[in-house]
Amino acid sequence: MARIPDTPKVARRREREKRTISNMVAIYCAGNHDAAARTETSFAGEPLCPACKAVDDYCVLRTERCRSMAHKTSCEECGNHCYAPAQREQIRAIMRYAGPRMILHHPVAAIRHLLKK
Repeated sequence: MARIPDTPKVARRREREKRTISNMVAIYCAGNHDAAARTETSFAGEPLCPACKAVDDYCVLRTERCRSMAHKTSCEECGNHCYAPAQREQIRAIMRYAGPRMILHHPVAAIRHLLKK
């Protein structure tokens, strides 16, 4: 079954969500992995190690395919979990690490996220 095309507002939100999660993965990678290992590029253009690049690709793909983007507030509150259980735990760890650091690295994205809660 083909997905209904996004409205312009939903398309902007989807792109913003992809950039935000990609930035969070990049912050996590920069804080936990060696700089020499970061040979890949994230969706947001930041350097990543190959393992974090795989996580970034998975998150971007799941966000791209999200069926509830038009009306949901956050993935945590969504009734339809897009992430497999193992990846869900992995992204939770990334968000726990990167969330508090987002205000320093990407303040606009962090404030926008806090206002939507």
